[in-house]
Amino acid sequence: MITSVTGVKILHTSDWHLGRTLHGVDLHDAQSAFVDHLVDVVQAHDVAAVLVSGDVYDRAIPAVETVRLFSDTLRRLSEHTTVVVTPGNHDSASRLGFGAEVMRDSVRILADVARAHEPVLLDDGTGPVAVYGIPYLDPDAARPLLAEGDDLPVRSHSGVLGAAMDRIRRDLTRRPGARSVVMAHAFVVGAEPSDSERDLSIGGVQSVPSSVFGGVDYVALGHLHGPQVVQVPGSGTVARYSGSPLAFSFSERHHVKSVALVDLPADPGAAPTVDLLPVPVPRPLTELRGTLDHLMSGATDDAVEHWVKLVVTDTALPLDLQATVRARFPHLLHVAHEPAGLPAASGAPVVSDAMAPAAVTADFVEFVSHQQADAAELSVIDDVCACVRLAEAAR
Repeated sequence: MITSVTGVKILHTSDWHLGRTLHGVDLHDAQSAFVDHLVDVVQAHDVAAVLVSGDVYDRAIPAVETVRLFSDTLRRLSEHTTVVVTPGNHDSASRLGFGAEVMRDSVRILADVARAHEPVLLDDGTGPVAVYGIPYLDPDAARPLLAEGDDLPVRSHSGVLGAAMDRIRRDLTRRPGARSVVMAHAFVVGAEPSDSERDLSIGGVQSVPSSVFGGVDYVALGHLHGPQVVQVPGSGTVARYSGSPLAFSFSERHHVKSVALVDLPADPGAAPTVDLLPVPVPRPLTELRGTLDHLMSGATDDAVEHWVKLVVTDTALPLDLQATVRARFPHLLHVAHEPAGLPAASGAPVVSDAMAPAAVTADFVEFVSHQQADAAELSVIDDVCACVRLAEAAR
């Protein structure tokens, strides 16, 4: 066990989403670079344990290349520290937890809901640290596993998390002087989401109150992709989201991606301290809005090598828009046309069999250009429709 002069140091991270893409861009190399960085941080800071609070994978059945990356990550980290992993809502708990019972002591995958109150114990020579791992709890699946006799928890995220925490607090009463850490994957009331997290709603409610986590020293949360503190009222508990190590949507472009280095002091009554350590950014995300002339001008030079989302505000849709902007922004991920001063289109016009072809074509011109076809365009449309009718009649 690596020891710390001030206390036990743990590294809290989550939401790796291995195998995920960003608007079609493969992030495998960027995720591999994050792993390299993580190993360096563990060695540089004498980390006693790395906690991964869910969503290791982006989907329940990951690609072979993705599984190999995670396997190699566990091997490399476990050579220097203890790794504790819990499943998130994107992971398959049974697949992620396969073989957990026969893994080395330095790799602990806590995927069993019914055993969430059984901690991994760390020790820096001054006393134990109990690390409890609560897998993502689907209320319907978790209720029977957390029942007390014939009493089932309430059918909600709050109900099942509360039941799991009750078991953990009872276990802590048998460990006087132990410092405590809980890993959980949930949407806590008051936290700030982004648009890249999967909805957790059950019965219309997806969030849990932070008060459910009271009574422990540190709560290592996963699910939300922005690093942030969560207040636990009436408690000395420190709770926070580490956030994802990479951005998975443009709503995360202002996030400072990081991992949380948590120091649990030797004094059980002292509050944990947290330092956020920035992680490598493969390429900044930038959203630019303006006319095509503005976007193609020197005013956007700083963003040329970024992953870019462009919103083009010209009144008319510019010709060859995709080819034009991609020539300037080689890492363009998304382009949209939203004319300035005009309401956003509510949808394509409805076409019926009774409509004349010329009217359908005129509606299409208005839909794509956000202005009615002028006299010259209407004349061209009429001429083309007439030619088509003559060609049909000659068959």
